[in-house]
Amino acid sequence: MPFARIAALVLSSLALLGWSAAPASAQSILRDAETEALLKDMSRPLITAAGLDPSHVDIVLVNDSSVNAFVAGGQAVYVNSGLINQADTAAEVQGVIAHELGHVTGGHAVLNQGAQPATNISILSLLLGAAAAAVGGGEAAMGVIMAGQQAAMGKYLAYSRSQEASADAAGAQYLSTAGISGRGSVEFFKKLQNLEFRYGYRAQDGDEFYSTHPLTGDRIQTLQDVYEKDPAWSKPDDAKLQQRFVRMKAKLFGYLAEPRDVLRVYPETDNSVPAHYARAYAYHRQSQLDRARAETDALLMVDPDDPYFLELKGQVLLESGQAAEALVPLRKATELTGYQPLIATLFGHALIATEDPAHFAEAQSVLKNAVARDRENPFTWYQLGTIYAANGDMPRARLASAEQQSLTGQMDAALMNAQAAETGLPTGSPDWLRAQDIEMQARAELERSRKRR
Repeated sequence: MPFARIAALVLSSLALLGWSAAPASAQSILRDAETEALLKDMSRPLITAAGLDPSHVDIVLVNDSSVNAFVAGGQAVYVNSGLINQADTAAEVQGVIAHELGHVTGGHAVLNQGAQPATNISILSLLLGAAAAAVGGGEAAMGVIMAGQQAAMGKYLAYSRSQEASADAAGAQYLSTAGISGRGSVEFFKKLQNLEFRYGYRAQDGDEFYSTHPLTGDRIQTLQDVYEKDPAWSKPDDAKLQQRFVRMKAKLFGYLAEPRDVLRVYPETDNSVPAHYARAYAYHRQSQLDRARAETDALLMVDPDDPYFLELKGQVLLESGQAAEALVPLRKATELTGYQPLIATLFGHALIATEDPAHFAEAQSVLKNAVARDRENPFTWYQLGTIYAANGDMPRARLASAEQQSLTGQMDAALMNAQAAETGLPTGSPDWLRAQDIEMQARAELERSRKRR
């Protein structure tokens, strides 16, 4: 599960084990092929139930340890890594997604005119912000609670209780239509209530008048009454989704948690797939490459044709300085996933890293295919620019750099490279027109920045 934080990967190779993160305000977006496939499969029936097109709705994983999920306008639901870590089942996360889709279909982010742009509407920014303090403790946790109180009394105040109740009701309807039990939704709300209790919050008379959200206990009772009447209430959870969720959760924990914590939760006596996944990341982050490879080999013993196991092995080999050896598993992973863009990017990176010109034509083809299917990955553009430059095609190398820089907010550099690309590209060609688009986008953003000062 090679995750990488794209926002932090502008001119360097992929971060540990390929996680990537796209820029998202002050936060970074975690990207991983296996995780994105799971989130799509988990959310597809809910998106359809909401009357939306699954191909137009994104479920985005944010690198943030707080237990949170939110919408910020448009058809995207953002789920924090802390929420995944707190959840025990795929059904719990589906309950959260269903609620957030209620905000999307209700247009709540668009309707909120009093908060700053892209302020989060969240199922979890509960009364006084208490539930946001899911990690940390003591004074740090109380600081989060106090920040939440200020938010509730200030910029979040415009998110009315009626909007939250509406999203709760819509989420319940989407779960019902999709034939998914609401047990997971109720269980997750109970987790939030326990977090409130852990950090010392108890509802008092009058609190309901000062909160932007209905009180958690009231929400639990209301939702449970609704869900228990639904035919899907007693329906078993999807066992395959749950298996994939446990595996993904372990990978994410292995990538983000302190290695000592990973090894405590997944000791070497645990020979399950999730444990091998988590330890592979822990060992890799500690530069214990032999141990990391042993964990990937253990995974491949379970299933030698699992594309994500192959991707992981290729990543470990690549980051161990064995780019040539990484080609076999990465090529197979790329082919097995139908050239999934994130995996194809890693394969293209390995082809370039061999420094063998015999691989450059294939690298260019693979990377062009990747950006054609996913234009939002700055690292893919960086690698494509590298191969263009190696082949002496400097105008397209400049264009690729402009693409990468526009995605990472480097508008001065994007403007410069787009202008340089225009001078060397055939006038009127698709690449020339794209360079013009980036130039205009960069100029507009730079002008907006000047006006904000």
